[in-house]
Amino acid sequence: MQQIADWLEKLGMSEYAQRFAENGIGLAALRHLTDQDLKDIGVLLGHRRIMLAAIQELGSPAVAPRVTAELKPQDAAERRQVTVMFSDLVGSTALSARMDPEDLREIISAYQKCVADIVQRFGGFVAKYMGDGVLVYFGYPLAHEDDAERAVRAGLELVAGVGALKIRAPLQTRIGIATGLVVVGDLIGSGASQEHAIIGETPNLAARLQGVAEPNSVVIAESTRKLLGNLFELEELGPKELKGISGAVGAWAALRPASVESRFEALHANGLTELVGRDEELELLLRRWSKAKCGEGQVVLLSGEAGIGKSRLTAALLESIANEPHTRLRYFCSPQHTDSAFYPIIGQMERAARFAHDDALETKLDKLDTVLAQTSTSLEDTALFADMLSLSKDGRYAALDIPSEQHRQRTFEALGSQVEALSRSTPVLMIVEDAHWADPTSQEAFSGVVDRLRTYRVLLIVTFRPEFEPHWIGRPYVTALTLNRLAQREIQTVIDHIVGNQLISASVRQDIIERTDGIPLFVEEMTKAVLETKSEGEARRTTGNIPSPAAAVPASLHASLMARLDQLGPAKEVAQIGSAIGREFSHTLLFSVASKPEPELASALDRLISAGLLFRQGVPPYSSYLFKHALVQDAAYGTLLRRRRQELHARVAAALEQHFADLVDRQPEILAHHLTCAGQAERASDQWLKAGQFAASRSAYAEAVSHFDRGLSLLPSLLDAQRDRQEIKLQLAKGVSLSNANGFSSAEAAKAHARAHELSDKIGDIDSQFTAIWGLWTFRRTSDWNAARQLSDRLLSLVEKSNNVGLRLEAHHTGWTTHFFCGELAPAQEHCEKGRTLYEFEQHRTHAHIYGHDPGVCARTLGAWSAWLLGYPDTALAHVNDALALAERVNHPFSLAMARLHASILHQFRRDSASVLQCIESAETLAAEKRIALPLDPRVLRGWALLAPDTIEAAIASYRAALADPTKQGTIQYAPYSFALFCEVLCRTGNHPGGAEALTGAAAIAEQSGEHWWDAEISRLRGLVALSRGQLGRSNVWLLKSLQTARQQRAKSLELRAATSLARFWRDQGKRTAARDLLAPVCGWFTEGFDTLDLKEANALLDDLAS
Repeated sequence: MQQIADWLEKLGMSEYAQRFAENGIGLAALRHLTDQDLKDIGVLLGHRRIMLAAIQELGSPAVAPRVTAELKPQDAAERRQVTVMFSDLVGSTALSARMDPEDLREIISAYQKCVADIVQRFGGFVAKYMGDGVLVYFGYPLAHEDDAERAVRAGLELVAGVGALKIRAPLQTRIGIATGLVVVGDLIGSGASQEHAIIGETPNLAARLQGVAEPNSVVIAESTRKLLGNLFELEELGPKELKGISGAVGAWAALRPASVESRFEALHANGLTELVGRDEELELLLRRWSKAKCGEGQVVLLSGEAGIGKSRLTAALLESIANEPHTRLRYFCSPQHTDSAFYPIIGQMERAARFAHDDALETKLDKLDTVLAQTSTSLEDTALFADMLSLSKDGRYAALDIPSEQHRQRTFEALGSQVEALSRSTPVLMIVEDAHWADPTSQEAFSGVVDRLRTYRVLLIVTFRPEFEPHWIGRPYVTALTLNRLAQREIQTVIDHIVGNQLISASVRQDIIERTDGIPLFVEEMTKAVLETKSEGEARRTTGNIPSPAAAVPASLHASLMARLDQLGPAKEVAQIGSAIGREFSHTLLFSVASKPEPELASALDRLISAGLLFRQGVPPYSSYLFKHALVQDAAYGTLLRRRRQELHARVAAALEQHFADLVDRQPEILAHHLTCAGQAERASDQWLKAGQFAASRSAYAEAVSHFDRGLSLLPSLLDAQRDRQEIKLQLAKGVSLSNANGFSSAEAAKAHARAHELSDKIGDIDSQFTAIWGLWTFRRTSDWNAARQLSDRLLSLVEKSNNVGLRLEAHHTGWTTHFFCGELAPAQEHCEKGRTLYEFEQHRTHAHIYGHDPGVCARTLGAWSAWLLGYPDTALAHVNDALALAERVNHPFSLAMARLHASILHQFRRDSASVLQCIESAETLAAEKRIALPLDPRVLRGWALLAPDTIEAAIASYRAALADPTKQGTIQYAPYSFALFCEVLCRTGNHPGGAEALTGAAAIAEQSGEHWWDAEISRLRGLVALSRGQLGRSNVWLLKSLQTARQQRAKSLELRAATSLARFWRDQGKRTAARDLLAPVCGWFTEGFDTLDLKEANALLDDLAS
């Protein structure tokens, strides 16, 4: 019955749909209905006549395929912004009741001809005649960016034209107009009944507005009104409740064209905005260039809306200094590569080296050597650049003699050194275009250049849209410059430049000035569209292509370009295909996707280039193409239907896999993007997982999380079982990256692991369940060791009878960490020993990417801590050195940063300030370089080593904040230890009350979190603080408690400290024998570490007690 309802809807008689349904009238019965039948079900006389005529038309054999075609849109259709007009003849029912059918036919024919003539004059398209109704499109099949205005002007003329028809009866018409996005262009039916179908809410809205219009009036929707400015006098009709339209709809009656002197003023309904030219901006850039040439490096941040002329201004600067000796470095960021590390930098270097598509590896390396030789680049830096370009060094360069974790930072330094070297020979102009699309790694690289170019002969210009917020503003050598729209004089200059020797009339020129609203790219595209026209009249119609400035700039520019795309013929399809590939594409890839003969493809590309839509680099078939502006690509892409888009992206994906495997390996996110847009959710999700893992392997955690999220967004399209397994993989990988990027206390990481745990329980996947629980254990350890212990016990229970060595290793991993921080040193050491036994480098080196850090490294560092506490200082030092060496081999930045942090803590145990500083600085440098969050704030150890309480205080504040509001993301792991170190520094600098307060906090946190490994030292320090305040009894109690705790934990090194402090206290109380009897057996227990400060001080005290 839906088809009958649709048919009645088209006739404007949907009120009868229920009656047809109640009487079982379907398409099969429709052609057999008589006038009496319709009368019997309550259809009015006039409506019966219209229905019978329409039924007669439906009698042709074409009706069935026509209905079917309406339900299955064809590929010829496009997504477009169209203004739809619905015109209806008033009183046709009454006319049909009293007039002979032939007379009625004559009237309707005259009405339809009047409509057709007026619509054609205003550039509209009559899509369908429906008895006394007419459906009209403005914006299809040819777009004009003033289509809304054209529609309203045509509507007003229709009212006058129909009323002026000289026929037997006076006629009136009602018109509804609405603007919106539709799918239009499907050819349905055949012969005289063939029509261009339209799908979307807009035609229904236009029809409903026609229904509420008074006779001889034009009613428009708000979507149309917004495009008209003050071009018409309008009467607001208030909100209308319309059938089939959700919510009240604003409606206006268009009364007449407004009396305005200038279209420019009319289109600026809210008043004119003063426009500014470019001379001042260019002068500023030249002044900054002059400073740069004198060795005062400069940065200019050039911002403005899309199409405002940022790139044109930089081009003007390039032209101005073309005859001056200088070096140009240009970097183009891409919306397709916002998560591809170093993308604009790689592109610049490949262009500088003049890489060709078919260059062999050796040839590329030769070219790279040649271009870098100009700056006497070191072999080490050349090797770094080869790695950045994903070029195998093929034995050409010696192995890099730097730790692997510094690779990224050294690449940044090498890029900066290149700029510095170039600036020594000639001034350098660097231009970063579209920085709002820069990947995080490139942003960091450019930040490094900004930081160091102050004394270079360099001018760096960064262009971006307003949504991008550069963090370099405020420096004395950084200038922020925002571009405004052009004034009329500047628009004239742009037009003259484009027109050249060709001629356009003054009226057309004025139309361009008024309608382009001062946006340079609008001016350029509009003028080009005029030059492609063949007559003055056509030119005038073309210049009516810009809608009200109330419309968003990208949408307006899209409409402007559609006017040109519609005139390209077959080349338009090639532009659409290229837009699906991306902003930039190669000839080879386009040929693979387009499936067109080479001559036809070449002709279309030449047409696009001559039309100014594409730039070409190189000679076909080895050329590449670049859309002149990102919005040019958007406009072409925006016309494609979803099915066509998916088909094109599927072709691109297949071509990439078949012919560009190397590119896919280096940038897996490109294939993932096309698979996503192709609707291949399963494959796309897998590819996003690979892309995220690839980014994470390079410590690009922000990009990795973005990739994992893209994969997760596709899961609703997968089958249940398949979806669950895929989500587990993505959530686990995302959790690790979030944990490494934001710290073990990351609530988002915990959320990801909790979701993975829920799903792994659901499907009974033990391995995934294990990994998810491991991630939750990582989160819990930051604030609640009792909860962490429960999770660790679950993991150990899960693998108790498992033959999976990897899972057993990681279960012990949680065991040694949990027992250590809980102060259970012997079990911790046992788990460490089991871990070291199970760990095999080649087999388990990948665990760092699955669980966040390498278990072999961790077993050695935690084993070192346990060894020191258990009284083996030299063994501990050997273990930590082994851990550092292993971390270098593993080549996993987070594992290496953790190893260095843990080494620094061991050196603090040993009271070796110089080694503490050396290790913590290298850990902090690596963490900053790789954007890694360390579990212990480096300022704690640095402040202790430098006796700088203010330095530690800044770190302690974060612990206090976490304690004050547990709902906030934060960690209190290491808090008791950190507060104890804070106490030491405060007391050594004379602030004993502050030290006492810090120790109270340390004890409270230890009790709350279950972190007890430093309890003995906290009690010892409390005893010393009490002693310094003359509280002898309390001091003795705390020192005895420290001794007791150390003995319970078998922490011989802390027992030595407690015994030394207590023996010194007793000695000062005259209890020399008791002091010697206490200290001697403890010192005698040790078999190593005799060069440590603790043993030296203890033995010195023992010698004093023996004298």
